Amino acid sequence: MTLTFYSSAATATVAVAAATVTSSPRVPFHPPALRGNVSFRLTAKKLPLRSHGGGASSLSVRAMSELVQDKESVVAASTSFSESSNELNHSRTFLDARTEQDLISGIRKEQEAGRLPPNVASGMEELYWNYKNAVLSSGAPGADKTVITNMSVAFDRMLLGVEDPYTFNPYHKAVREPFDYYQFVHMYISPLIDFKNSYVGNVSIFSDLEDKLRQGHNIVLISNHQSEADPAVISLLLEAQCPYIGENIKCVAGDRVITDPLCKPFSMGRNLICVYSKKHMNDDPELVDMKRKANTRSLKEMATLLRSGSQLIWIAPSGGRDRPDPSTGEWFPAPFDSSSVDNMRRLVEHSGAPGHIYPMSLLCADIMPPPPKVEKEIGEKRLVGFHGTGLSIAPEISFSDVTADCSNPNEAKEAYSQALYKSVDEQYKTLNTAINHQRGIEASTSTVSLSQPWN
Repeated sequence: MTLTFYSSAATATVAVAAATVTSSPRVPFHPPALRGNVSFRLTAKKLPLRSHGGGASSLSVRAMSELVQDKESVVAASTSFSESSNELNHSRTFLDARTEQDLISGIRKEQEAGRLPPNVASGMEELYWNYKNAVLSSGAPGADKTVITNMSVAFDRMLLGVEDPYTFNPYHKAVREPFDYYQFVHMYISPLIDFKNSYVGNVSIFSDLEDKLRQGHNIVLISNHQSEADPAVISLLLEAQCPYIGENIKCVAGDRVITDPLCKPFSMGRNLICVYSKKHMNDDPELVDMKRKANTRSLKEMATLLRSGSQLIWIAPSGGRDRPDPSTGEWFPAPFDSSSVDNMRRLVEHSGAPGHIYPMSLLCADIMPPPPKVEKEIGEKRLVGFHGTGLSIAPEISFSDVTADCSNPNEAKEAYSQALYKSVDEQYKTLNTAINHQRGIEASTSTVSLSQPWN
């Protein structure tokens, strides 16, 4: 059986994800304004996901800068980097930055030295100003420091990726040490989320999912896809209730998320099953055969994971990110591709483990809105905003229940896809009312109970 995965033509943002329950402890959640400094240490010991001190959310750039040069820590660490990595020798320009001027002049210095291509340098500078404006608009204490420290680390990782390009295997495990890319992504994204205006729908169902996962069941979450930040938003909104779901997500990602220099550091913090997007399969006729073989290897990795059971699969069967209605400007979940839904369903059914499919809805486009139209070239303009976000899940939808009266397989396939989409769309409308229309918890309905698990 062939399973087709889709990704946005504009970016290689995550289209599918899988998670395995681990024994990691629950970690207390603290909104950005309450977090203390966090160091991304080059050490064999993993860092706690959250600190407990006061002050603004930020990264300890000085601590990381010192530890990047600590050869004993690097040698002792269990790292995903190859032995030829230039981690110890790459430019310290951004690690040494302490001010905005240091960062901007550092970009220009690295470009003049030939270590940053002009297009990457201009993209980094544009990203800085957009990120700064977004974080400062939050009004959080110490927001200016958060901008400098977070962007210092982000630029350092981007520069390292250009100096010593990281190669993703078909199945990439998140790099958690010696540098914790997963934690880096959380600290970068969390200042963009207005937690006071963010909500989770039916959080108890996520807890129920964990019970099924512990019993060896496979779970599929069928959802819309809003932004490059989707995986981090899911992790952050569930962190107080189900932290290990976010930590262990395995994302099936298109090739662009592992090739764009501004994306790669964030991709390295996720478990990825790397595929070539169907939309870009024929861009270069000479590479078609190679891409198909690579996708076959990646799908075998996915099938192997599912056969082991206890997998949580997240798929956005629209084939890309949502876009607003051009006539109204209102965002809405993009229509699902019924073949993608059906292929995922059949893959789970053939895994040998019990499987369940749930509709899930995401609202987070405003923190990293995609381009108005799908773009073919790598290097899209990255807008950034501070905004409320939402995540909701509804009860399992049974294929046999929905399709009992269908007369043929095609009719059943369409009916099931539409049933899932209808639920996702209804949940999205509830989140939209709560967040964008500022109704808050009062927007809850008989089918979507909103809450803020971090409070």
